Amino acid sequence: MPCCEGEQSQVYKRRSWHECSDSLRSHHLSSISRPRSTKRPLHRPHVCASSDEDYRSSRNIAQSLFRRYRNVVDRGGGDNLKEFISAGVNAYALGCTDEGLRKELIDLKMSGIEIEGLQSCGGTTSLKSKIYSEEVKECILWLSIIFITILCTPQPTVVRWSSTPPVSAEIMLQWKGFCAIIANAYYIKGMAWLPVKTLQLEQLAVTGSAEEPALVASRMRLVFSTLEVVSPQWPRV
Repeated sequence: MPCCEGEQSQVYKRRSWHECSDSLRSHHLSSISRPRSTKRPLHRPHVCASSDEDYRSSRNIAQSLFRRYRNVVDRGGGDNLKEFISAGVNAYALGCTDEGLRKELIDLKMSGIEIEGLQSCGGTTSLKSKIYSEEVKECILWLSIIFITILCTPQPTVVRWSSTPPVSAEIMLQWKGFCAIIANAYYIKGMAWLPVKTLQLEQLAVTGSAEEPALVASRMRLVFSTLEVVSPQWPRV
């Protein structure tokens, strides 16, 4: 069984989860402001059109992940989300930790560096913008959820080149039950969605509060999409 800083910014609106069910435009992110089965082979690192430079250092990995995170927020989910997840899986395999990558992004933010955007499959655009604290927080949370989801698979699906835990004990405690419920539904019941209320109850039990339904739904989509990347259960159509 599966186990398992502050700037005042402008606000711009994005469509809710219910208006675009295949994207990861959560209610929380709409408040961020910045300028415009059977045995399977173990997952090996691969990201669409990524260069070796993306993985030469933990800072490069953090930058690469952050660009992909922004791509999902700006352009919606689908292939953009899968690309972010694949980059997260690579980071897991390379032995990265959520706190290590958080530190790299905070250092980049404090340096005032501007991050370029991405095209649909890895190419850069001319648009650059600064890093904001809420973006760092949410990007790393997404990454932590991906890492925990990998740990919730019933058999090793990704080779990790480090014995260091990928997420902090605090984050693990907060999210492992959430991810495990979804992983159980995916593997045992063959489900691709769960009632949001079920996951809100889990959040209430663990933290004493629950996120808004649209945000919980986006978290759930992230977990299911990660499972589909590292351990696909159904034929592609």
